[in-house]
Amino acid sequence: MLPMLLDSIAAQTRQPDEVIICDGGSTDNTIELLRAERRYLVRVIERPGSNISQGRNAAITEATGDVIASTDAGVRLDPKWLEKLVEPLAFSRSDKRGREVCAGFFLPNVHTPFEVAMGATVLPQLADVNPEKFLPSSRSVTFTKAAWQAVGGYPEWLDYGEDLVFDFALLRKYGSFGFAPEAIAYFKPRGSLESFFRQYYLYARGDGKANLWLKRHLIRYGTYLIGIPTIALLSTLSPWFLLLYVVGVALYLKRPYQRLNPLMRDLNRSGQLKAIGWVPVIRVAGDIAKMIGYPIGVWWRIRHKPRNLT
Repeated sequence: MLPMLLDSIAAQTRQPDEVIICDGGSTDNTIELLRAERRYLVRVIERPGSNISQGRNAAITEATGDVIASTDAGVRLDPKWLEKLVEPLAFSRSDKRGREVCAGFFLPNVHTPFEVAMGATVLPQLADVNPEKFLPSSRSVTFTKAAWQAVGGYPEWLDYGEDLVFDFALLRKYGSFGFAPEAIAYFKPRGSLESFFRQYYLYARGDGKANLWLKRHLIRYGTYLIGIPTIALLSTLSPWFLLLYVVGVALYLKRPYQRLNPLMRDLNRSGQLKAIGWVPVIRVAGDIAKMIGYPIGVWWRIRHKPRNLT
């Protein structure tokens, strides 16, 4: 995965002034691979045992420039990623001021039926995005170093969901972000149901720790623990109530199946059928993982009382 990122950096239409990568304690040949890069200079920071926030903060601290473009090791960047991403931060002649933050976009780099179903089920397409409200992933975002300093950097007390807490801090400080939909980072979603389940459990645990998306989580609990059993009970009075399940499932899966069609064009017939079948499984598994992870995160928050909550 790392060579894919390094190759895509070399192919950028606007080359970065410096490339800084923080290694959190890899046990493979990552360090050797980075130090062998000859197309451009890569500064490697080794921080064994650091979490994502600590790694990002360490790399940004070492940066000498005024503008930071952030991404992850497992992505492939569009050749115009950096060029498009930094444009909204440029100072204009009219107002003498550019934005402090610009959100890039990201798209799935999928091949297997499971990956295709994952991309359709859990990732937005550009049509789903409201630029005024879009919160960037730190796999595709740029901001000034001054803005990073002003909000205290990434929250090092948080292990997952750290980029959302960072986003909210920037929103409170600077208002709406710029949006560069052509600044695309392609990344591979999880390749198995087990790894996906763990990922979403950790995301939800991070939500609980950071007090994020309470309303969404309450709706999910209400749907599974109250709505579904209530319909089952009502169906004992009249089977017509079962139609509520049909309507609910149709609404629940409508958008994932709309996104699925363009993603599975390269699959054969068998692969397409598998992708179609994976969508509801992934959707339900993700909900269960979130319902398990969120209260664990809330309990952690109650015990530790972290600062800088959203």
